[in-house]
Amino acid sequence: MPSRRGEATVDRVLTAALDLYAAKGPDALTMTALIAETGVSSGSLYHHFGSVDGLSAALYARCMAGLLDAIIDALEQARTARDCVHATVTAYLRYVRDNRAAALFVHASSYAAFLPAHAGRIAEVKAPRMERIAGRLRRHAAAGEIVDLPEALLEMLVIGPVAETARRWLAGDPGIDLAEAARLLPERVWRSVRAG
Repeated sequence: MPSRRGEATVDRVLTAALDLYAAKGPDALTMTALIAETGVSSGSLYHHFGSVDGLSAALYARCMAGLLDAIIDALEQARTARDCVHATVTAYLRYVRDNRAAALFVHASSYAAFLPAHAGRIAEVKAPRMERIAGRLRRHAAAGEIVDLPEALLEMLVIGPVAETARRWLAGDPGIDLAEAARLLPERVWRSVRAG
């Protein structure tokens, strides 16, 4: 188990890494830049992350956890199947709006070369959270309130439109307005998955 000091170092480095990414783009994530930004030694960086790819994977896991936790928090307030779908869509868009750099890192890294080598580490963070979200949808599907589809397809119907909207907004598409999306998408997504 990492020490509190180690956890504080990891937190400081990941915060600095996201700030560098937001300010200067992905090429700014170098050990040299992070040492200059944080004062953390190269030995400490390699001890905690192993490499720049390891650091990027840790940052991806942290940002993804933030997004999924925002959805889970919203789901805890939802009661009906419709509420769950609305909460998922709205929380996703709110997280993107309020955490632009983190959301951009998640979306821009979806097919990054560093992901496969660190899939296990990322899954430790992502899988239990995704299971909590899927579990809510699964219960409503079992009750006949949501269409009974394979979970991956149901996830695509609920998350897919929101993720694509976010991706385009993050890329600067002038046709995407997050406030408008938050007003229009929840009910449209609900209609695509409701049973009957």
